Amino acid sequence: MNDAADNTPDTAETISAVIITKNEEANIARCLKALSWVDEIVVVDSGSNDDTRQLATELGAAVFEADWNGFGPTKALGVDKATSQWIISVDADEVVSPQLASEIQKVLIDGTDHHGFDMPRKTNFLGRWIHHCGWYPDRVLRLFLKAHGNFNDAPVHERVVLKGDIGHLKEYLLHYSYPSLEHYLVKSNRYTTLGAQKALTDGRRANWFDIVIRPTVSFLSHYISRQGFRDGLEGLLISVLSAVAVMMKYSKLRVLQNEQRRRET
Repeated sequence: MNDAADNTPDTAETISAVIITKNEEANIARCLKALSWVDEIVVVDSGSNDDTRQLATELGAAVFEADWNGFGPTKALGVDKATSQWIISVDADEVVSPQLASEIQKVLIDGTDHHGFDMPRKTNFLGRWIHHCGWYPDRVLRLFLKAHGNFNDAPVHERVVLKGDIGHLKEYLLHYSYPSLEHYLVKSNRYTTLGAQKALTDGRRANWFDIVIRPTVSFLSHYISRQGFRDGLEGLLISVLSAVAVMMKYSKLRVLQNEQRRRET
């Protein structure tokens, strides 16, 4: 680890941060500055046409350019490029809090029998930290030994496949995912398209139940069961928008399967 940043002893195991990017100039500096304590920062960029790569390079990251092959494969490529024993995977719109950084460094210094760790993630939606809606605490497996894990090949909703034991960290990863409604809608459009494409590949078929009933169930789950109403207007918006995203995913799947049927006839 970077002794100049945290004065940790040389006995600590090494750690690389891995981030994937595309047009993240608004987020990348905040993300990387919170990672000054790691031994290495690997950024895999897929076609940015803003200053993302330049900013990452200026902040000490090793930047690799790669074609976009989905979230899982692109993150896995970043892990392959890393040279440390431990990997921490961070999205460009996430920040490792000082408390989480200290907790991770203590684990690496003291040693552990675990092969990976999950951590709670707190999401900021339109300037408000969300504590319900099923968004909190959103535990994510992001810290793991390179020799024991890597990301799967899912194009969306990727996850780390780990061979070994998982420990649990207490401090938070901060997620500045949705600074505006426009940003949310752009992101949701992208994710629902990828989700529909994956569903088609997996042999799923959309029907009226998926397009009408599933969104209703999603709203009730977020707003009532997961107490989204306790997050005020933002909780209501999350619940409504989550339902719309479900409807959009299955509507897009329906379009894709109709196109597939026409090609086959």
